[in-house]
Amino acid sequence: MVSKGRPFMALPPRFLEELRSRTSIVDVVGRKVKLIKAGRGEYKGLCPFHGEKTPSFTVSEDKGFYHCFGCQANGDVLDFEMQSRGLSFMEAVEALAAEAGMEVPKASPREVEKAKRQATLQEVVEAACRFFQDALKRPEGAAALDYLRDRGLSDETIRRFRLGYAPPPGALTRHLAGQGIQERQMVEAGLLKRRDDGRVVDYFRDRVMFPITDRRGRVIAFGGRVMGDGQPKYLNSPDSDVFHKGSVLYNMALAREAARETGRVIVAEGYMDVIAMAQFGLHEAVAPLGTAITENQIQELWRLCPEPVLCLDGDAAGIRAARKAAERALPMLKPGYSLRFALVTGAKDPDELLKAEGREGLDKVLGAAAPLSDILWRNALAEHQVDTPERRAALEANLMTMAETIQDGTVQMAYKREFRDRLFQFFRERRFQGRPQGAGGGRSGGARRNGKGRWDAPDMVAPAPLTPPPSAAVRRQRILVAAAVTHPELFDHIGERLGSVQCDEAAVERLRQRLLLLLSTESGLDFDGVSRHLRRDGLEETLNFLLSSNVYAHASFARPDAPTERAMSGWDHTFEQGQQQDFRADVMRAGAAYAGQTDDQAASEQALSRLKALFFQDMRRISEDPLDD
Repeated sequence: MVSKGRPFMALPPRFLEELRSRTSIVDVVGRKVKLIKAGRGEYKGLCPFHGEKTPSFTVSEDKGFYHCFGCQANGDVLDFEMQSRGLSFMEAVEALAAEAGMEVPKASPREVEKAKRQATLQEVVEAACRFFQDALKRPEGAAALDYLRDRGLSDETIRRFRLGYAPPPGALTRHLAGQGIQERQMVEAGLLKRRDDGRVVDYFRDRVMFPITDRRGRVIAFGGRVMGDGQPKYLNSPDSDVFHKGSVLYNMALAREAARETGRVIVAEGYMDVIAMAQFGLHEAVAPLGTAITENQIQELWRLCPEPVLCLDGDAAGIRAARKAAERALPMLKPGYSLRFALVTGAKDPDELLKAEGREGLDKVLGAAAPLSDILWRNALAEHQVDTPERRAALEANLMTMAETIQDGTVQMAYKREFRDRLFQFFRERRFQGRPQGAGGGRSGGARRNGKGRWDAPDMVAPAPLTPPPSAAVRRQRILVAAAVTHPELFDHIGERLGSVQCDEAAVERLRQRLLLLLSTESGLDFDGVSRHLRRDGLEETLNFLLSSNVYAHASFARPDAPTERAMSGWDHTFEQGQQQDFRADVMRAGAAYAGQTDDQAASEQALSRLKALFFQDMRRISEDPLDD
């Protein structure tokens, strides 16, 4: 029996048939479910996939099949391994084949060679992990060990997560070379990197090391944290044949079984949050690897739990991460599968909250996790003024557009219905704001939540006072600086021209100058890294303004999730528009000066010279410097 949605794999049907015949489905299911014989070759038990008190889960030894009459879960032994343990199809095949003493056939010589190379690289990374663990116990690792203990980690936690220390350059290379591992293999495994001049250097140096494993617990990469004020604070292994950052979650192997037992998986922002939760008994926590959660990672989470809880910092960065995760998950939603969001307020991350309030404090935050629809609703309200019919229509249009990105038709209709219900209730309550007691329904103050506490209070989004719209020049300046912040990878292309931009708004100009200095001295920063630096420099208010919908509405290419190519072409076009506008303004000023200085011969000649200079400047710009021909 092939389950719905199972990926096709190029394995011989005869092999799969023999694997099923050698594997007792009763034995496999019996590891998770207490089965009671209910007839010849038939067994019953409590379904492991949903809570029930009366057995509706049946297993047939003869048919090699299970079925739950309560939740309709069904399939063969491979399906059970996938559904109960969160394994991929090939992982389930490999696990059962190992128990049955069978060798999984390879589809082609190329795949055989790739598998051998991956196995070799994984062995190299494992050897490095053991070296880092040992280095933490030696004198050179004393500072790293003190750092971990100062963060509140016990020796048992340090051992369980296999934390280590990467010493100064050379030690790892010498150690691995002594085991017969070649320099080429160390480079392929992401332990060494080759510079442009051909020299090879250690990728991790003087950092606390966090091993990253695959879902089966095999070490495939590392995250390294600097102990001082160096940058970047966290550094992850580069992608390799065994490691793809966007598809892996930290602590997935250890969290998988815990998530099956608790029915919950928690997604934190960083390694230390995950480890701190584990020390307090929350072993079902995972984390993405320094970036916003990806579509592949969401799919991984859904294999463990239909509604993972994203536990994020309550600061601007955490709210931005929640928004990005919501937008990425939206097209993928399907009946029963979504995300929930728990924001830790009070400028604390989960690690700090656990230290301050213990498990009880974090449980309270997790218990108040909001559904995905709430996050989308709150974000939409925060981005729209609703004091005119046109603006209210824009809010509704934005919500409906978001709903239409959902691929599943049933869920899409449910979201549209939900948003329309909320809009009706929200605007209905706003009509009562400010009315005296007894007028139009007897409300005396602002709108309240309804009896179920479902709707957001209108005073969360009180209309901002109207201000004169910015000039076209100011709007362009904001866009150019915002796009440079959200796409720092463009700096080599735009840096010189960004340096020539003078912003009319003092706050934006201060941020532009700091951004130029930052990107000129710090290489490899991404959007989040740039944002952290600017906030640390006291520019958070200006940064939040530049990253608001007021700016993005005029230039969607400036959004952080816009493709780099689109951001580059949009920036170039906007800058060129500004150049043309500035040129026309210069011509107007020079012409006015010439016309107004007829009684002053010297001033008139100076104005005429300025006009000529501008003319030749424009000719050179539009004809790629023909004066040099």
